[in-house]
Amino acid sequence: MKRIVLFDMDGTLTPPRKELDRDLIPALRELAKISEIGIVTGSVHNYVLQQMGLLMENSEIRYKLHILPCNGTKYYPPPKTAAHTHILAFEKNMREQLGELDFSSIMRFILQRQSQLHLYSIPMTGHFIDYRGSMINWCPIGRNASETDRKRFEDFDKPDNSFRMDEIKSFKSFLRRKSLDTKLEVKLGGETSFDVYPKGWDKTFALQHFHDHECWFVGDRCGENGNDQTIYERLRVHNRAFEVKSTKDTMRLIFDEIVPRIANDR
Repeated sequence: MKRIVLFDMDGTLTPPRKELDRDLIPALRELAKISEIGIVTGSVHNYVLQQMGLLMENSEIRYKLHILPCNGTKYYPPPKTAAHTHILAFEKNMREQLGELDFSSIMRFILQRQSQLHLYSIPMTGHFIDYRGSMINWCPIGRNASETDRKRFEDFDKPDNSFRMDEIKSFKSFLRRKSLDTKLEVKLGGETSFDVYPKGWDKTFALQHFHDHECWFVGDRCGENGNDQTIYERLRVHNRAFEVKSTKDTMRLIFDEIVPRIANDR
């Protein structure tokens, strides 16, 4: 049977917005001997390349590596030879799916909420809204934030993600008023942002590319309102989904559980 182990990126394979934890390479190399590997993330392809370029360009793992940005609504299959790179083979478009009126309404709401953030003592650095073709990423402090900025926001957002959870409640209330709650989802994106996308375009969308595979998943945001929640719950019933807290957890999980289980089932 074909198998693929899908990984979230930030917090699972990399520290947030940083490059791949190199300590994971031996584990991923062992896994690639017996399974395909996929990276399913809310980020765009350029961020995946920045953070995972070592695997995508300079490793034998690249020939088993599937890249699934924007929750898998974009898909880059593995290259066939050393002369090839990961080329886009599939994509969806949120703006076309919703129509101009609804799409503009969502953008205006985000801009309105962003304009209220001067009331809070948080850094704001620019690049607050990132339309990624199949989703909108809203980062209240801006994607230009430094590590110090991100840490300040994360401390502000605790305990229990109170600021972002309040914003999600406001966003969901807006969607109900506009009769968009049956069309759209809003979830926490990483440590500092929100992902907004059409219903069904969560990370379970990535599974559509692998109907002939047994799929596994590893992620760090598997709880309520986390952007790994849906795919985690879909595969957990088969005991093939795992929540981790760090890249070190991921390394131990691959060596101690995933590789032995797959190897024994072959």
